[in-house]
Amino acid sequence: MEAFEYAIKNDIRNNAIVREIDRSRQRELWRWTAVGAFFVVLLLSNAWQHFQLLRHGYRVEQMQAERREQEEINRHLRLQLEVLKSPTRIARLAERLHMAAPGPGDAIVIERATPAEPPARSVVAQR
Repeated sequence: MEAFEYAIKNDIRNNAIVREIDRSRQRELWRWTAVGAFFVVLLLSNAWQHFQLLRHGYRVEQMQAERREQEEINRHLRLQLEVLKSPTRIARLAERLHMAAPGPGDAIVIERATPAEPPARSVVAQR
């Protein structure tokens, strides 16, 4: 008989019990949520600025290294240009190619030609 008593379900309805919302506690909860959200946003913006500053610092260092590298390349190229333009090097190359400096009678000066006068019996078109 005892097993039968436990098998019976007591139907208790609590529909009449209504939980009231505590307005002051609700306001306090929202206030603390807003304060917490403000601090989280403040912390995230601070962290974002910090990481942006670090990223820009690394970028500046990288650009300075690239600039130093480009200046070294520029210095090397200028040195190479000066070596290639050296008169002694050009003279050695000319000798190797069997070239000789022109003598005073080897140069020919070309003067600007002046147009000749038209013949006296020419016809000029008129309008």
